Order: sequence, then C-alpha cells, then structure tokens
Amino acid sequence: MVIQYKCPECGSNMLFDAASGKLKCESCDTKFEIENASFEGEIQTVEECKEEATYMDPGEVREYHCQNCGAVILCNPNTTATKCSFCDSPVVLQDRLDGVLAPQLVLPFEINKETALTSFKEWCKKAVYSPLSFRQQLRIKELEGIYVPFWFYDIAGQGEVLMEGTISTTHREGNYEVTITKHYDVYRRLDLRYNRIPEDASQRMDDHLMDLLEPFKNEKLTAFNNQYFAGYVAEKYDYTADEMFDRAKKKVENFMDTYVKGTASQYSTVRIKNKAYQLTKTKVDYTMVPVWMMYIKQDDKDYTFAMNGQTGKISGVPPVSVKVCLGKIGLYSVIIFILLRLITVLLGGPVL
Repeated sequence: MVIQYKCPECGSNMLFDAASGKLKCESCDTKFEIENASFEGEIQTVEECKEEATYMDPGEVREYHCQNCGAVILCNPNTTATKCSFCDSPVVLQDRLDGVLAPQLVLPFEINKETALTSFKEWCKKAVYSPLSFRQQLRIKELEGIYVPFWFYDIAGQGEVLMEGTISTTHREGNYEVTITKHYDVYRRLDLRYNRIPEDASQRMDDHLMDLLEPFKNEKLTAFNNQYFAGYVAEKYDYTADEMFDRAKKKVENFMDTYVKGTASQYSTVRIKNKAYQLTKTKVDYTMVPVWMMYIKQDDKDYTFAMNGQTGKISGVPPVSVKVCLGKIGLYSVIIFILLRLITVLLGGPVL
C-alpha cells in the first residue's frame, strides 16, 4: 500500500516538520498534530492496483507508482519511505511496515534540512587540517534525512568480579624517596539493569558512525506512526534482534566494567583480574532513529558523514591535506623558535 499525505486545504504534499513536530503543508503552511491528524492521506493499496506494485525480481526490487505524477518508483527491498524522483513527492510504503516489519517506536527528527546543512558547514570550518576548499567551499553531493532501523535493548546484567586494587604511599628516608605499594583483592557481586541500549540494524550504515551519534534523546521516544516518515527516507532492518544482541552485550559489558571499577575508587589503581557476567535481554523495541547523512566529494574521493537528527552531533573523518599539515608544522616551529629565543635573551643569553 502506497501512502501520500495531501493537504486538505490546497492539495499539496504534507511533510513532517522537524521544528514543530507536526505535519506541515509545503505550500500553505497548514499544520496538523501527528497523533490527531484530522485528514486522510491519499492511499492506494496493492490489491487495488496489482499492476502498479509488482515484484520485478523477487526479494530485490519492487515497483510502485507515484500517486502525484504517475511516475514509476523503484525501491530496494529495505526501503519503507522515499521520494518520487520526478516530482519529489514523499511516499510511505505501508506494506513494508506491517506485521513483524512494523516498528514499535520512533525518535522524530528535531533538526530540519536547513539547520543540518548550516551546522555541518560550521563543523567543517573547524577541521583545521583539511583543505581550504573543504572548510570554505564545501561540495555536498547529497544531504539525506533517513530514519535508520535500530534495536533498543533492555538488558539485565548479573555477575561476579575479582579485581586487584593498589594503594601507594610515598615518604622520604634521608636522600631517598620511598614508595610503598600495597595490593588488595577486591570482590564485587553485580545485579544491574540497562535500558534502551541502541544497535544499528541496517547493513547500509557504518556501525562505527552510528555508535558515535549516541546518545539519543530517549525521553522523546514515541509510538510509531507512518506520518513521521513523510518527507524522509526510511529503511527496514537487515539484522534481527537476535543477530545484533552480541554487539549490544559487548557494550553492556564495557558499561559494567566501568561501573565496577567506580565502586573501588578508594584505591590508587584498580585492575579486573577475573569476571563472570550473565546478560539477559528483557525487552527489545524495533525503533526508527533520525539521521542526516552527508555525502561529500573532495579531491575525487568520497566521504560520508552522519548527524544525529535530534542533537546535531556529527560523526565522520574529514579529509586531511598534507600541504596544510606541513604549513601548520612550519608555523608552530617558527613560534616555538621565537619563544625559545626570547627565553634565552631574558636569561642573559646572546641576542642573534
């Protein structure tokens, strides 16, 4: 089923507006609350138009027709929301959001496209070792707002930990400085709960980029509604909750290591000698997370950056210019030389 939301006042497309958190007409600015939208989007079901929604190659590409201009929309197997490439109308593919594919929760976008672009340009200006063209004349190939599929885990962690703690004291004995270090066995039993541990479930997205976007505003989690997708791209998950659980467990194990070391802060140093953790997932929510993806072309190389669609936090590695780096090294060398000469003169040394 293809869904396109139309304004009841003028008939134009309605998009989810990140600034207001409402559906907004792109022509007359009419707004509707998501939860209580008092209009009906234009809906065409697959059954009503079998010729317009057929599998060209099972499991690969599916064909839809735009209800605005009639153009063909070809979607990969994971796409759940997109735009018509001819008229730019937003399209939500309802048949890919039903049953086990239906998300439970969504974190709506809070940053719109214009703000994302401005923030990214400001971030690029701070990349002091990048080429000047990257910092001042940014060439963005594509800026795309995507709802990325995540699994949010609630995990219970129990276990036992044996650590070695040390306490060091120092005193003087004549001309000698003596350090005495005492070693202690430290035992802890743990029973902890961790909620909303996020794991990217998309094969397309780089896991490291997604990890660096954390934390998310989990207090803004809301029940899923198709209308949040209007105007954005969205994908369904590639990896199941069971397949991603091992990665979530590694995160929680690191959290537990940090926590247990923090309980032994009276020691000068703490080292985990042995540990036995048992982690159990108590709840899993299929959640759509807002991400702005930026694709950059710089010196014939492609660079990908991601921005948290709520907080504006950016992840990615900017290009590095050898020429700029050498220039910085030369400048710093001159500054250090001048400072050393000034110190030498002030201490009574010769003036060159």
